Amino acid sequence: MPSSWFFFDVIPADMFALLTLSAAFTSFFTACFGIGGGVMLLGVMAQALPPQLIIPMHGVVQLGSNVGRAALDWRQIEWKLIGAFFPGAILGALLGSVVLVALPPSVMYLTIAAFILYSCWGPKLPKMVLGTLGTLAAGAITTFISLFAGATGPLVAAFIKQLEVDRFRTVTTFAMAMSLQHGVKIVVFEGIGVSLADWWPLLFYMILSGALGTWIGFKMLKRVADKHFQTTFSIVLTLLAIRLIWQAISQW
Repeated sequence: MPSSWFFFDVIPADMFALLTLSAAFTSFFTACFGIGGGVMLLGVMAQALPPQLIIPMHGVVQLGSNVGRAALDWRQIEWKLIGAFFPGAILGALLGSVVLVALPPSVMYLTIAAFILYSCWGPKLPKMVLGTLGTLAAGAITTFISLFAGATGPLVAAFIKQLEVDRFRTVTTFAMAMSLQHGVKIVVFEGIGVSLADWWPLLFYMILSGALGTWIGFKMLKRVADKHFQTTFSIVLTLLAIRLIWQAISQW
């Protein structure tokens, strides 16, 4: 098999391995705990990929991971909520495509770092009524933000978790909502000319490893409590955000 299929001629082998393993671990994390893997993967990808490709490539990997997660237990999905969320996601993507511009690398790094820090340490969003309009607004707002910040999983989860259903319904409904959001986001980036054709070998292996991580995570879903992971998770993300801030400062 030619080396180009493994992508080692464009990205170092150690970075290839890091990104592939990170896709598996973060998918496992999200399958177990319902949330968190997407933000963690965004932080890792930001250390290794060109700034202008971080968010669209993250969207492709997350689309593959979330589709797999939703498909594993699709009967648990709350389709009424998804039916209201999807039109909002389309609206948010359309609005975002009007104002989306190529941001300087330093601004991209700082935006992602700020979002990661808010996800870890910021105040929780106030509770909202989970009616049709509220869910539609959630789809529009979070999809709009995702075009610039990348991983809006914590924001989407703030709405999904208001369902107060069992963990399986929460995880699968969340996965379906994120699948739709990443899907429309990819369409927007393709529409403005961001080509990922040369990166598909890496994306293929990341999606494949993410599917494996999701499968293992679902096996562990009933066995693992998330309380022991929250502090470590926040610390790891914070360290990644600090590194991104340093990268942004070094470019000034």
